[in-house]
Amino acid sequence: MDLELEILKEHSRRQTVRIAGWIGNDDARFAALMKLFLSGEQRVVQRSSWIVSVCGEHRPALITPWLSKIVARAEETDVHNAVKRNSMRVLQFVEIPRRMQGKVANLCFDFLQDHAIPISVKAFSMTVLVNIAKNEPDLKHEIKLVIEQMLPYGSAGIRSRGGNVLKQLSK
Repeated sequence: MDLELEILKEHSRRQTVRIAGWIGNDDARFAALMKLFLSGEQRVVQRSSWIVSVCGEHRPALITPWLSKIVARAEETDVHNAVKRNSMRVLQFVEIPRRMQGKVANLCFDFLQDHAIPISVKAFSMTVLVNIAKNEPDLKHEIKLVIEQMLPYGSAGIRSRGGNVLKQLSK
């Protein structure tokens, strides 16, 4: 399969799932996808980010060697929101190594406090922060403060995810 050609052929859930199924647990195929995600043309990067997140949801072990590059890509200011959204989405499904937790937490807090960031990125960031807080209980208070400040002015999605996160943090 010509991966780039297939990515450009159609932008749909069906095509995304089909390509993710083709990649399966194959490290070489996933590496080819990551090459497109990290250095492809903007439309290819945008579409491949969705495939990366689907692969990571079903096979988190594929993501682990690429974590630092995925985080670095999400930090870039000139990337499409789909890259940020799918990067944060995939981070929900993987164990973030201790050495990266501070960097990822800071990125999540930056996303939560940036009014230009889409709701979906903020929602996924909340979940990533909760997952990190399981290993770093001291972080819970800061997460609560930020979310509580967002709730009165947030969209329905922010209020819903924020409420769920606050419940998880109270446990």
